[in-house]
Amino acid sequence: MWIQNLSPAHSKNKRFYENLNIHKLFIFNRSGICFYGKDFTDYYKMEENLVSPFITALMSFSKEMIGKKFRTIEMGDVKFVIFERGIINYNILCDSIENERFLGEIISKINPRLIAYITKKKIDMDGEIMFDNELNEVIDNIIDDILSNELVLNPGEKIIKYMKELKLIDEINGTILLSDKGKVIYTSFNKIDLKNFLKEVDFRVKIHNNSILKLFYTFKDKRFIFSEYIQNKYFIILDYFF
Repeated sequence: MWIQNLSPAHSKNKRFYENLNIHKLFIFNRSGICFYGKDFTDYYKMEENLVSPFITALMSFSKEMIGKKFRTIEMGDVKFVIFERGIINYNILCDSIENERFLGEIISKINPRLIAYITKKKIDMDGEIMFDNELNEVIDNIIDDILSNELVLNPGEKIIKYMKELKLIDEINGTILLSDKGKVIYTSFNKIDLKNFLKEVDFRVKIHNNSILKLFYTFKDKRFIFSEYIQNKYFIILDYFF
């Protein structure tokens, strides 16, 4: 039974994930009405019914002004990443270093399952949104199932130990271990340096495939970058001075 409620169905599931840079997820319709919110960490407090209309208004404004809607809003160490999927919008608050390709793949798995549920229940997403505990539980289960699979990344202690030992070499400025989807598993960089570095090398991750096992390239400030794809799962990136 669907009952009216003035606030979005906020997830009561307090399961947190290690190595996850996502803080919040908002799901809302095209009118900006948020019908689901989930906390992945306790770092940031905000009201879903204020964030979602604000994001919706900004998207409409950017569409009118520049002909396209923005996808990312950066605010220091965090950012909002917005995904439009037909009748549903997803807004993720995450650390600025989080890889947007990784986020997009999570959303692409959540969306069809959520759409299937909405279709089955004949929910009118463009009309007055109605909430119930069943919807809240369904979305929780979808997200937990997907993240449990996505975050099973166990490169092993030997690889992590090896990465830490490499940082002890004087010529090496920093090391990064990425998943094949661009998610940071380990790094010796601090968050600010990592954010700046990933902006310059992100395209390398996007074009990478199994036929390119090693890449060598340089930055303008006399830094040499080496990257290698290992175990068909991980990217090792080393930043050298020369």
